[in-house]
Amino acid sequence: MSLTAATRAETTKQFTTSMWWILAIVLFVYVGFTAATLGFVFAASASGTLPGDAPQIPEEGLAKTLYSTATAIAYVFPLLIGTLMVTGEFRHQTLTPTFLATPRRGRVLWAKLAVGVVLGVLFGVIGVFASVAPSAPFLAANGLETDLSSSDTWAMFARMILAYVLWVFIGIGVGALVRNQVGAIVGVLVFTQFVEPVARAAAAFVDGLTEVSRYFPGAASDALVGASLFTGMTPAGMTAETPLEWWVGALVLLGYAVVFLVLGHLTSWRRDVS
Repeated sequence: MSLTAATRAETTKQFTTSMWWILAIVLFVYVGFTAATLGFVFAASASGTLPGDAPQIPEEGLAKTLYSTATAIAYVFPLLIGTLMVTGEFRHQTLTPTFLATPRRGRVLWAKLAVGVVLGVLFGVIGVFASVAPSAPFLAANGLETDLSSSDTWAMFARMILAYVLWVFIGIGVGALVRNQVGAIVGVLVFTQFVEPVARAAAAFVDGLTEVSRYFPGAASDALVGASLFTGMTPAGMTAETPLEWWVGALVLLGYAVVFLVLGHLTSWRRDVS
């Protein structure tokens, strides 16, 4: 089977299951609710309309910070869909007929990456829309700039979508390396929701460790996007994490994807399937 035919088969396989649209709906609701909540609070704070003695946050860069919600807190969704693209086949044993039809297993992996681009772009567009749609009206209602007419903002949207694609690639690599679906999902959730956030926060208290933590995948993703909820919010007494250049962040994320894909292909992907 040619790469084109394998890609067509992978596309049919992924879009005839319910997992992709279930995750897409959860992504939209999660990002939309978070962006709406933060948009209401941050916009009111920046405009000085919050009641009481609430601190006023600066207006500069606020719009991009709110829009980056889609990547700062929701990159786990493209990572999960990429992981499920592979582990679901191990779990349901659909790889057996796939490998019989396409004995060259590397071609199957390339086909998954091609479909991963489509899913990454789709999830990225959903994430960007879910973060912009609720937060921009709050900014405008409080007399703040939405920056939607700025080419820099649209360039950031493009980098956010690129980040989603790279996270899908990483997920495919993780799925190829870790066959067990439950183990892979638990590992992804533990790392993204606990290990890395705690490690990045702890590194801020130790001189020199922030130079290491900025190469973590989540930090590299924030650097690629160029804005994050966690940028510039370092409390007193902690060392601020200096972000990488956006293109360096992209290369770091791509590097993680390549490492997982190569390891998965050399180990688990070559083993027999039942």
